[in-house]
Amino acid sequence: MTITENRARTVGHIIAGRDVETGDEAIDRRAPGTDAVVSHVLAGGAAEVEQAVRAARTAFDEGPWPRMTVAERALLLNRVADLIDRDAAELATLDAEESGKPITTAEGDIAGAAALWRYAAALALTMEGTSFTGNGPDYTGLVIREPIGVAGLIVPWNFPALILSQKLPFAIGAGCTTVVKPSEFTSSSAHRLVQLIHEAGIPDGVVNLVVGDGRAGQALTESAGVDIISFTGSTLTGRRVVTASAGTMKKLSLELGGKAANIVFEDADLDDAIAGVVHGVIFNNGECCVSQPRLLVHDAVADEVTRGVVERMKRVRVGQPLDRDTQLGALIHAQHKEKVSSYVERAAESGAEVLTGGGVLTDPALGAGQFVQPAVIDRVAADSPVFQDEIFGPVLGITRFSTVDEAIALANGVAYGLANTIWSKGVDNALTAAKALRSGTVYVNTTIDAPPQMPFGGYKASGVGREMGQAGFDEFTELKAVSIRTGRRHETFPAI
Repeated sequence: MTITENRARTVGHIIAGRDVETGDEAIDRRAPGTDAVVSHVLAGGAAEVEQAVRAARTAFDEGPWPRMTVAERALLLNRVADLIDRDAAELATLDAEESGKPITTAEGDIAGAAALWRYAAALALTMEGTSFTGNGPDYTGLVIREPIGVAGLIVPWNFPALILSQKLPFAIGAGCTTVVKPSEFTSSSAHRLVQLIHEAGIPDGVVNLVVGDGRAGQALTESAGVDIISFTGSTLTGRRVVTASAGTMKKLSLELGGKAANIVFEDADLDDAIAGVVHGVIFNNGECCVSQPRLLVHDAVADEVTRGVVERMKRVRVGQPLDRDTQLGALIHAQHKEKVSSYVERAAESGAEVLTGGGVLTDPALGAGQFVQPAVIDRVAADSPVFQDEIFGPVLGITRFSTVDEAIALANGVAYGLANTIWSKGVDNALTAAKALRSGTVYVNTTIDAPPQMPFGGYKASGVGREMGQAGFDEFTELKAVSIRTGRRHETFPAI
């Protein structure tokens, strides 16, 4: 990664431990907060992807990494975590600048990334299989867990370093080798992380980086040399990944879109719930797959909760991403800003009540960037776009309910099933709803709050497979059954 005269970075590929600066053209990345060009990302394509896949394939088939002891791999993963901590300020600045998220959010992402590397190291240390000896005194069955091979990791723009760290240390901790393809909007932190990985002593070819747009992602997904694709992104693009991979029968792990609900029952701690609802919709600018853009609130407390949410939302500080007082930064690009604003406009036209926000901000300090006012929309119908679509911005829609069954039906009444939140101090409401919700994650009296040990993934259109937790580690492994008989077994086989 080099710095040009106008202070913009040039971000290239890293393949087999070497910088590779090839590609069709450079993609200029403009900072969402200022519209200044901050990086030139080389547009890799099929040639760079295949070069990286060959490097990963050679490292897996012939290199030392899959043959190291788990202790050796874990030591190096922990070393990467230490380097992430050392360079945390730099990594957080890269992500805040390129994604538009508040710097304080980015700092939390980097701390979380280091924790994920350490947790993956612990899982590597405990990687094991099982045995079965119940098929006779001379039979031993071994179930061996092995690395699956070459993993293609496709990472989105909303949590560049964090989501990469939900995949990469688990893959290489299991003994896989990898090709990483970050978003063209947020490639700088991935580039820096791969540099740190090599500084830590992880062998060349274990982690390879190809930057560029969707053409590189398509080539990686189609490559016959890749054994698993781990993709995080929209459901629409996830379907394209399924289609592109069909000819190779590779394994897929897909973390896709979401449309989470915050369900507030009448027995909730309303102060906690109101604070949680606002956090759930503005966290990471609302550009978060587990963002909580639907508020389902019991009729008995709906007016009080709505007033509290509106008051808090009006106090949210919108500002430049690198300003430490900012609570809501800039959206990823101009087209997305217009998309988010259009949902608020359409809701007002359809009869819903916009209680606050939704407009594009034109303050001189913000006018060059992609800023919107966080919006609260009341009386949102269950069949409306605000209720059904993944807006991916700070737009909260409020819908009221009167019974537990109605709340569950409303929460489940979308195509997605990634996460939902329940606010209730009653065990009946909390457990009944938690068991009935069709989502891979349920938060109770908290929201967007889970450690690396908890598996993460979705139901329905929110994807297949899991990240983090033991299940996230196991995604990058295969099971091999070995049946062994001791002694002579003449009677086992028919006479010929």
